[in-house]
Amino acid sequence: MTLATIQAAESKLLLQTYARNPYLFVGGHDVYLTDENGNDYLDLLSGIGVSALGYSHTAITAAIRDQSSRLLHTSNLFYHEATVELAVRLTEISGLDRVFFCNSGTEAWEAAIKLARAHAGHLRAQGKQIGTRFLALEHSFHGRTMGSVATTHKQKYRDPFAPVMPGVEFVRFNDVADLREKFSNEVCGICIEAVQGEGGIHEVSQEFFATARELCDSTGALLMADEIQSGMGRTGQWFSYQHYAILPDVTTLAKPIAGGIPMGAMLCTDEASLAFTPGMHGTTFGGGPLACAVAIAVIDTIRQDHLLAHVQEVGGYFKEQLLTLAKRHDCISEVRGMGLMLGIELHSAELAETAAAQMMQRRIIINRTSETVLRFLPPYILEQKHVDIAIAALDEILTLSTAFAATSSAGEHANG
Repeated sequence: MTLATIQAAESKLLLQTYARNPYLFVGGHDVYLTDENGNDYLDLLSGIGVSALGYSHTAITAAIRDQSSRLLHTSNLFYHEATVELAVRLTEISGLDRVFFCNSGTEAWEAAIKLARAHAGHLRAQGKQIGTRFLALEHSFHGRTMGSVATTHKQKYRDPFAPVMPGVEFVRFNDVADLREKFSNEVCGICIEAVQGEGGIHEVSQEFFATARELCDSTGALLMADEIQSGMGRTGQWFSYQHYAILPDVTTLAKPIAGGIPMGAMLCTDEASLAFTPGMHGTTFGGGPLACAVAIAVIDTIRQDHLLAHVQEVGGYFKEQLLTLAKRHDCISEVRGMGLMLGIELHSAELAETAAAQMMQRRIIINRTSETVLRFLPPYILEQKHVDIAIAALDEILTLSTAFAATSSAGEHANG
Protein backbone atom coordinates (compact mmCIF):
# COMPACT_ATOMS: atom_id res chain seq x y z
CA MET A 1 0.00 0.00 0.00
CA THR A 2 1.19 3.51 -0.74
CA LEU A 3 1.30 6.35 1.75
CA ALA A 4 -1.60 8.07 -0.02
CA THR A 5 -3.72 4.90 0.10
CA ILE A 6 -3.06 4.44 3.81
CA GLN A 7 -3.81 8.10 4.55
CA ALA A 8 -7.13 7.89 2.70
CA ALA A 9 -8.11 4.67 4.49
CA GLU A 10 -7.18 5.99 7.93
CA SER A 11 -9.19 9.16 7.39
CA LYS A 12 -12.29 7.00 6.92
CA LEU A 13 -11.63 4.15 9.34
CA LEU A 14 -9.69 5.42 12.36
CA LEU A 15 -10.65 7.82 15.13
CA GLN A 16 -8.81 11.01 14.29
CA THR A 17 -6.76 11.14 17.48
CA TYR A 18 -3.34 11.64 15.87
CA ALA A 19 -1.91 14.38 13.67
CA ARG A 20 0.47 12.07 11.82
CA ASN A 21 3.49 13.23 9.86
CA PRO A 22 3.25 12.28 6.16
CA TYR A 23 5.90 9.58 6.20
CA LEU A 24 5.58 5.81 5.80
CA PHE A 25 8.22 3.69 7.48
CA VAL A 26 8.61 0.04 6.53
CA GLY A 27 11.82 -1.04 8.27
CA GLY A 28 14.76 -0.01 10.40
CA HIS A 29 18.32 -0.84 11.44
CA ASP A 30 20.51 0.45 14.28
CA VAL A 31 19.52 4.13 14.79
CA TYR A 32 17.81 4.51 11.41
CA LEU A 33 14.24 4.08 10.17
CA THR A 34 13.67 3.30 6.48
CA ASP A 35 10.76 4.65 4.44
CA GLU A 36 8.91 2.98 1.57
CA ASN A 37 11.35 4.46 -0.94
CA GLY A 38 14.41 3.06 0.81
CA ASN A 39 15.49 6.35 2.41
CA ASP A 40 17.10 6.15 5.86
CA TYR A 41 16.13 8.60 8.63
CA LEU A 42 18.33 9.20 11.67
CA ASP A 43 15.93 8.56 14.54
CA LEU A 44 16.55 10.83 17.53
CA LEU A 45 13.12 10.12 19.00
CA SER A 46 13.08 6.27 19.07
CA GLY A 47 9.31 6.00 18.94
CA ILE A 48 8.97 8.56 21.79
CA GLY A 49 11.57 6.86 23.94
CA VAL A 50 10.60 3.25 23.20
CA SER A 51 13.22 1.72 20.88
CA ALA A 52 16.13 2.00 23.30
CA LEU A 53 18.22 -0.57 21.43
CA GLY A 54 17.35 0.87 18.03
CA TYR A 55 15.95 -1.27 15.24
CA SER A 56 16.46 -4.93 14.28
CA HIS A 57 18.63 -5.52 17.33
CA THR A 58 19.72 -9.14 17.42
CA ALA A 59 18.93 -9.63 21.12
CA ILE A 60 15.34 -8.48 20.66
CA THR A 61 14.68 -10.38 17.45
CA ALA A 62 16.17 -13.54 18.99
CA ALA A 63 14.01 -13.23 22.11
CA ILE A 64 10.87 -12.69 20.01
CA ARG A 65 11.69 -15.60 17.73
CA ASP A 66 12.46 -17.99 20.58
CA GLN A 67 9.54 -17.11 22.85
CA SER A 68 6.92 -16.83 20.07
CA SER A 69 7.81 -20.34 18.91
CA ARG A 70 7.05 -21.70 22.39
CA LEU A 71 4.34 -19.70 24.18
CA LEU A 72 2.64 -16.32 23.73
CA HIS A 73 -0.04 -16.24 26.41
CA THR A 74 -1.29 -18.15 29.43
CA SER A 75 -3.14 -15.46 31.47
CA ASN A 76 -2.38 -14.58 35.07
CA LEU A 77 -4.28 -17.64 36.28
CA PHE A 78 -1.06 -19.61 35.81
CA TYR A 79 2.70 -19.34 36.21
CA HIS A 80 5.46 -18.93 33.66
CA GLU A 81 9.14 -18.56 34.45
CA ALA A 82 9.84 -15.26 32.71
CA THR A 83 7.76 -13.22 35.19
CA VAL A 84 10.08 -14.15 38.05
CA GLU A 85 13.23 -13.74 35.96
CA LEU A 86 12.16 -10.24 34.94
CA ALA A 87 10.95 -9.31 38.44
CA VAL A 88 14.34 -10.28 39.86
CA ARG A 89 16.08 -7.98 37.39
CA LEU A 90 13.70 -5.07 37.98
CA THR A 91 13.92 -5.24 41.77
CA GLU A 92 17.72 -5.46 41.56
CA ILE A 93 18.09 -2.35 39.42
CA SER A 94 15.35 -0.28 41.11
CA GLY A 95 15.95 -0.89 44.81
CA LEU A 96 12.24 -1.67 45.24
CA ASP A 97 10.72 -4.97 46.34
CA ARG A 98 7.72 -6.00 44.28
CA VAL A 99 6.41 -5.69 40.72
CA PHE A 100 3.02 -5.53 39.03
CA PHE A 101 3.16 -6.10 35.27
CA CYS A 102 0.78 -4.42 32.84
CA ASN A 103 0.69 -3.23 29.21
CA SER A 104 1.41 0.50 29.05
CA GLY A 105 2.61 3.51 30.96
CA THR A 106 -0.79 4.93 31.73
CA GLU A 107 -1.93 1.52 33.01
CA ALA A 108 1.13 1.40 35.27
CA TRP A 109 0.29 4.86 36.61
CA GLU A 110 -3.34 3.83 37.18
CA ALA A 111 -2.04 0.94 39.27
CA ALA A 112 0.12 3.39 41.25
CA ILE A 113 -2.84 5.70 41.88
CA LYS A 114 -5.00 2.78 43.03
CA LEU A 115 -2.21 1.50 45.25
CA ALA A 116 -1.82 4.92 46.91
CA ARG A 117 -5.54 5.10 47.63
CA ALA A 118 -5.63 1.50 48.90
CA HIS A 119 -2.51 2.07 50.99
CA ALA A 120 -4.14 5.08 52.64
CA GLY A 121 -7.17 2.95 53.42
CA HIS A 122 -4.87 0.30 54.88
CA LEU A 123 -3.32 2.94 57.14
CA ARG A 124 -6.71 4.28 58.21
CA ALA A 125 -7.73 0.77 59.22
CA GLN A 126 -4.75 0.88 61.59
CA GLY A 127 -6.04 4.12 63.11
CA LYS A 128 -3.79 6.54 61.25
CA GLN A 129 -5.02 9.86 59.91
CA ILE A 130 -4.47 10.04 56.16
CA GLY A 131 -6.71 11.16 53.32
CA THR A 132 -7.16 10.43 49.63
CA ARG A 133 -5.77 13.51 47.87
CA PHE A 134 -2.81 13.67 45.49
CA LEU A 135 -0.27 16.38 44.86
CA ALA A 136 1.08 16.52 41.30
CA LEU A 137 3.42 18.98 39.62
CA GLU A 138 3.10 21.85 37.21
CA HIS A 139 4.05 20.64 33.67
CA SER A 140 3.37 17.01 34.67
CA PHE A 141 2.17 14.34 32.25
CA HIS A 142 1.20 10.91 33.57
CA GLY A 143 -1.01 9.45 30.83
CA ARG A 144 -4.42 9.59 29.23
CA THR A 145 -6.68 7.28 31.23
CA MET A 146 -9.02 9.01 33.65
CA GLY A 147 -6.88 8.71 36.77
CA SER A 148 -3.65 9.45 34.92
CA VAL A 149 -5.08 12.46 33.12
CA ALA A 150 -6.37 13.82 36.43
CA THR A 151 -2.76 14.04 37.64
CA THR A 152 -1.61 15.59 34.33
CA HIS A 153 -1.21 19.36 34.55
CA LYS A 154 -2.14 20.79 31.17
CA GLN A 155 -5.81 21.61 30.92
CA LYS A 156 -5.98 20.62 27.25
CA TYR A 157 -5.58 16.99 28.33
CA ARG A 158 -8.14 17.20 31.15
CA ASP A 159 -10.87 19.63 30.12
CA PRO A 160 -12.50 17.57 27.31
CA PHE A 161 -13.17 14.78 29.81
CA ALA A 162 -14.26 16.79 32.83
CA PRO A 163 -15.05 16.02 35.49
CA VAL A 164 -11.92 13.94 35.91
CA MET A 165 -10.97 12.14 39.13
CA PRO A 166 -11.29 14.65 41.99
CA GLY A 167 -8.80 15.18 44.77
CA VAL A 168 -5.75 16.32 42.80
CA GLU A 169 -3.93 19.59 43.44
CA PHE A 170 -0.98 20.90 41.43
CA VAL A 171 2.20 22.28 42.99
CA ARG A 172 4.37 24.92 41.32
CA PHE A 173 7.40 23.25 39.79
CA ASN A 174 10.41 23.13 42.15
CA ASP A 175 8.64 25.47 44.60
CA VAL A 176 9.43 23.92 47.97
CA ALA A 177 7.34 26.44 49.90
CA ASP A 178 4.29 25.71 47.74
CA LEU A 179 4.80 21.97 48.25
CA ARG A 180 4.96 22.36 52.02
CA GLU A 181 1.93 24.63 52.07
CA LYS A 182 -0.25 22.25 50.03
CA PHE A 183 0.85 19.07 51.79
CA SER A 184 -1.15 17.74 54.73
CA ASN A 185 -2.31 14.42 56.16
CA GLU A 186 -5.12 14.57 53.60
CA VAL A 187 -2.55 13.67 50.92
CA CYS A 188 -2.04 9.97 50.11
CA GLY A 189 0.58 10.44 47.38
CA ILE A 190 2.99 12.94 45.85
CA CYS A 191 3.41 12.42 42.08
CA ILE A 192 6.82 13.28 40.61
CA GLU A 193 8.67 12.91 37.32
CA ALA A 194 12.30 13.54 38.26
CA VAL A 195 12.82 14.56 34.63
CA GLN A 196 9.60 15.65 32.98
CA GLY A 197 9.23 14.47 29.40
CA GLU A 198 6.06 15.81 27.79
CA GLY A 199 6.29 18.84 30.07
CA GLY A 200 9.46 20.04 28.35
CA ILE A 201 12.46 18.14 29.82
CA HIS A 202 12.39 19.87 33.21
CA GLU A 203 14.52 18.43 36.04
CA VAL A 204 13.22 18.38 39.60
CA SER A 205 15.63 20.00 42.05
CA GLN A 206 17.39 17.98 44.74
CA GLU A 207 15.76 20.10 47.44
CA PHE A 208 12.27 19.63 46.04
CA PHE A 209 12.62 15.86 45.68
CA ALA A 210 14.12 15.53 49.18
CA THR A 211 11.31 17.64 50.65
CA ALA A 212 8.71 15.42 48.99
CA ARG A 213 10.42 12.37 50.52
CA GLU A 214 10.46 14.03 53.94
CA LEU A 215 6.79 14.99 53.80
CA CYS A 216 5.67 11.53 52.72
CA ASP A 217 7.70 9.96 55.52
CA SER A 218 5.97 12.23 58.04
CA THR A 219 2.46 10.87 57.33
CA GLY A 220 2.80 7.58 55.48
CA ALA A 221 1.82 9.04 52.11
CA LEU A 222 3.50 7.39 49.13
CA LEU A 223 6.21 9.10 47.09
CA MET A 224 5.33 8.12 43.51
CA ALA A 225 8.03 8.43 40.82
CA ASP A 226 6.86 8.28 37.22
CA GLU A 227 9.79 6.82 35.23
CA ILE A 228 7.76 5.92 32.14
CA GLN A 229 9.88 8.13 29.88
CA SER A 230 12.98 8.66 32.04
CA GLY A 231 13.49 5.10 33.29
CA MET A 232 15.32 1.99 32.09
CA GLY A 233 18.60 3.80 31.43
CA ARG A 234 17.38 6.83 29.50
CA THR A 235 19.21 9.33 31.75
CA GLY A 236 22.37 7.25 32.24
CA GLN A 237 21.07 5.58 35.40
CA TRP A 238 18.49 2.80 35.45
CA PHE A 239 16.03 5.28 37.00
CA SER A 240 16.26 9.06 37.04
CA TYR A 241 15.54 9.12 40.80
CA GLN A 242 18.91 7.39 41.30
CA HIS A 243 20.65 10.64 40.31
CA TYR A 244 19.15 12.10 43.50
CA ALA A 245 19.91 9.13 45.81
CA ILE A 246 16.23 9.17 46.82
CA LEU A 247 14.18 5.99 46.82
CA PRO A 248 10.44 6.40 46.11
CA ASP A 249 7.75 4.10 47.49
CA VAL A 250 6.35 3.48 44.02
CA THR A 251 7.69 3.82 40.51
CA THR A 252 6.28 3.14 37.06
CA LEU A 253 7.92 1.93 33.85
CA ALA A 254 6.88 1.42 30.24
CA LYS A 255 8.22 2.81 26.94
CA PRO A 256 11.68 1.14 26.55
CA ILE A 257 11.15 -1.77 28.94
CA ALA A 258 10.41 -4.35 26.22
CA GLY A 259 12.08 -2.69 23.24
CA GLY A 260 8.86 -1.97 21.34
CA ILE A 261 6.60 -4.78 22.62
CA PRO A 262 3.83 -3.09 24.64
CA MET A 263 4.57 -3.45 28.35
CA GLY A 264 4.37 -1.53 31.60
CA ALA A 265 5.29 -2.17 35.21
CA MET A 266 4.64 -0.69 38.62
CA LEU A 267 7.22 -1.35 41.33
CA CYS A 268 6.79 -0.66 45.02
CA THR A 269 8.10 -1.35 48.50
CA ASP A 270 7.02 -4.37 50.51
CA GLU A 271 5.17 -2.07 52.90
CA ALA A 272 3.17 -0.35 50.15
CA SER A 273 2.37 -3.69 48.51
CA LEU A 274 0.38 -4.87 51.55
CA ALA A 275 -2.52 -2.71 50.41
CA PHE A 276 -3.19 -4.95 47.39
CA THR A 277 -4.74 -8.36 47.92
CA PRO A 278 -5.83 -10.97 45.32
CA GLY A 279 -8.65 -9.69 43.13
CA MET A 280 -8.21 -5.99 43.92
CA HIS A 281 -6.36 -5.23 40.70
CA GLY A 282 -5.33 -7.11 37.58
CA THR A 283 -4.97 -7.23 33.81
CA THR A 284 -5.43 -9.97 31.23
CA PHE A 285 -2.29 -9.42 29.18
CA GLY A 286 0.12 -7.92 31.73
CA GLY A 287 3.37 -9.81 32.20
CA GLY A 288 2.79 -12.20 29.33
CA PRO A 289 5.57 -14.59 28.23
CA LEU A 290 6.54 -12.66 25.10
CA ALA A 291 6.79 -9.21 26.68
CA CYS A 292 8.70 -10.56 29.68
CA ALA A 293 11.17 -12.47 27.49
CA VAL A 294 11.93 -9.37 25.43
CA ALA A 295 12.24 -7.15 28.53
CA ILE A 296 14.78 -9.60 29.97
CA ALA A 297 16.75 -9.36 26.72
CA VAL A 298 16.65 -5.54 26.87
CA ILE A 299 17.92 -5.38 30.46
CA ASP A 300 20.62 -7.99 29.84
CA THR A 301 21.82 -6.17 26.72
CA ILE A 302 22.00 -2.82 28.53
CA ARG A 303 24.13 -4.52 31.18
CA GLN A 304 26.34 -6.59 28.89
CA ASP A 305 27.02 -3.76 26.46
CA HIS A 306 27.62 -1.22 29.28
CA LEU A 307 25.01 1.05 27.78
CA LEU A 308 24.43 3.10 30.93
CA ALA A 309 28.01 4.37 30.70
CA HIS A 310 27.58 4.85 26.96
CA VAL A 311 24.40 6.90 27.50
CA GLN A 312 26.27 9.10 29.97
CA GLU A 313 29.17 9.58 27.57
CA VAL A 314 27.25 10.21 24.37
CA GLY A 315 24.51 12.11 26.21
CA GLY A 316 27.14 14.35 27.78
CA TYR A 317 28.66 15.00 24.38
CA PHE A 318 25.21 15.71 22.90
CA LYS A 319 24.40 18.20 25.64
CA GLU A 320 27.77 19.94 25.22
CA GLN A 321 27.09 20.36 21.51
CA LEU A 322 23.62 21.73 22.20
CA LEU A 323 25.06 24.21 24.70
CA THR A 324 27.62 25.28 22.09
CA LEU A 325 24.79 25.68 19.61
CA ALA A 326 22.92 27.84 22.12
CA LYS A 327 25.89 30.21 22.29
CA ARG A 328 25.62 30.73 18.53
CA HIS A 329 21.86 31.17 18.41
CA ASP A 330 19.98 33.64 20.60
CA CYS A 331 16.75 31.86 19.71
CA ILE A 332 17.76 29.00 22.07
CA SER A 333 16.85 30.13 25.56
CA GLU A 334 17.83 26.98 27.48
CA VAL A 335 19.27 23.48 27.14
CA ARG A 336 17.89 20.89 29.59
CA GLY A 337 18.04 17.23 30.44
CA MET A 338 20.46 14.43 31.25
CA GLY A 339 21.78 11.37 29.48
CA LEU A 340 19.87 10.84 26.24
CA MET A 341 16.79 12.71 27.45
CA LEU A 342 17.47 16.23 26.21
CA GLY A 343 15.58 19.30 25.11
CA ILE A 344 16.23 22.81 23.89
CA GLU A 345 13.81 25.65 24.57
CA LEU A 346 13.30 27.97 21.60
CA HIS A 347 11.88 31.47 21.82
CA SER A 348 8.68 30.65 19.93
CA ALA A 349 6.36 27.77 19.15
CA GLU A 350 6.44 28.73 15.48
CA LEU A 351 10.21 28.36 15.30
CA ALA A 352 10.11 25.03 17.16
CA GLU A 353 7.47 23.69 14.78
CA THR A 354 9.45 24.86 11.76
CA ALA A 355 12.71 23.40 13.06
CA ALA A 356 11.18 19.98 13.79
CA ALA A 357 9.59 19.86 10.32
CA GLN A 358 12.80 20.90 8.59
CA MET A 359 14.80 18.30 10.50
CA MET A 360 12.37 15.70 9.13
CA GLN A 361 12.95 17.05 5.64
CA ARG A 362 16.65 16.43 6.25
CA ARG A 363 15.73 12.88 7.35
CA ILE A 364 16.42 13.46 11.02
CA ILE A 365 13.57 12.60 13.39
CA ILE A 366 12.92 14.72 16.49
CA ASN A 367 9.72 16.24 17.82
CA ARG A 368 8.33 19.31 19.54
CA THR A 369 6.87 19.06 23.02
CA SER A 370 5.40 21.65 25.34
CA GLU A 371 5.02 23.88 22.24
CA THR A 372 8.48 25.48 22.30
CA VAL A 373 10.82 22.58 23.16
CA LEU A 374 12.71 20.39 20.67
CA ARG A 375 13.00 16.96 22.31
CA PHE A 376 15.71 14.34 21.75
CA LEU A 377 15.13 10.74 22.91
CA PRO A 378 17.47 8.71 20.69
CA PRO A 379 18.31 5.01 21.01
CA TYR A 380 20.98 4.21 23.60
CA ILE A 381 23.27 2.95 20.84
CA LEU A 382 23.61 6.45 19.38
CA GLU A 383 27.20 7.48 18.57
CA GLN A 384 28.97 10.83 18.48
CA LYS A 385 28.99 10.81 14.69
CA HIS A 386 25.18 10.77 14.74
CA VAL A 387 25.14 13.70 17.17
CA ASP A 388 27.40 15.65 14.81
CA ILE A 389 25.00 15.06 11.91
CA ALA A 390 22.07 16.34 13.96
CA ILE A 391 23.89 19.39 15.33
CA ALA A 392 25.09 20.45 11.88
CA ALA A 393 21.56 20.21 10.48
CA LEU A 394 20.02 22.08 13.39
CA ASP A 395 22.68 24.78 13.19
CA GLU A 396 21.86 25.34 9.52
CA ILE A 397 18.11 25.35 10.13
CA LEU A 398 18.30 27.88 12.97
CA THR A 399 20.66 30.10 10.99
CA LEU A 400 18.35 30.14 7.97
CA SER A 401 15.19 30.56 10.07
CA THR A 402 16.64 33.45 12.04
CA ALA A 403 17.88 35.13 8.88
CA PHE A 404 14.48 34.71 7.24
CA ALA A 405 12.71 36.11 10.31
CA ALA A 406 15.04 39.12 10.36
CA THR A 407 14.48 39.76 6.65
CA SER A 408 10.72 39.49 7.03
CA SER A 409 10.75 41.84 9.99
CA ALA A 410 12.83 44.38 8.09
CA GLY A 411 10.47 44.15 5.15
CA GLU A 412 7.44 44.75 7.36
CA HIS A 413 9.07 47.81 8.90
CA ALA A 414 9.94 49.18 5.46
CA ASN A 415 6.38 48.64 4.23
CA GLY A 416 4.99 50.11 7.39
